[in-house]
Amino acid sequence: MTENINVSWLENMAFEAEVNGHKIVLDAVNEVGGEDRGPRPKPLMMVSLAGCTAMDVISILKKMRVEVEKFNVKVDGDLTEEHPKHFFKMHVTYEFWGKNLPKEKLEKAVSLSEDRYCGVSVSYRKAMEITSSIVVHE
Repeated sequence: MTENINVSWLENMAFEAEVNGHKIVLDAVNEVGGEDRGPRPKPLMMVSLAGCTAMDVISILKKMRVEVEKFNVKVDGDLTEEHPKHFFKMHVTYEFWGKNLPKEKLEKAVSLSEDRYCGVSVSYRKAMEITSSIVVHE
């Protein structure tokens, strides 16, 4: 199976990406010739990780019949100082809200996503350190 995207130059540092039929404008900050019309590419790597694992976790929890009131995934990424600047570490924080949530099932869903189902997580682990934590709010 092959995935495809297309990125077209708009002007200056702005590009339009077409992903699954959806368009995303990418741009740089003003200091490097952009107009800040959209996100930069590297933070979108964190979006990919958060989105992939979040979808897995919710799907797994539904199958386990665990209902959460609210769910959030936050990713912090550490970049190298030298060029080419790249992520050498990312930390994923899974936040759950709800009453009497079974912590063992939350941990199982996160573990299954990270180790078995999230292709982004598996790919990134080959290139950098990925850590995670779970926070439960009543």
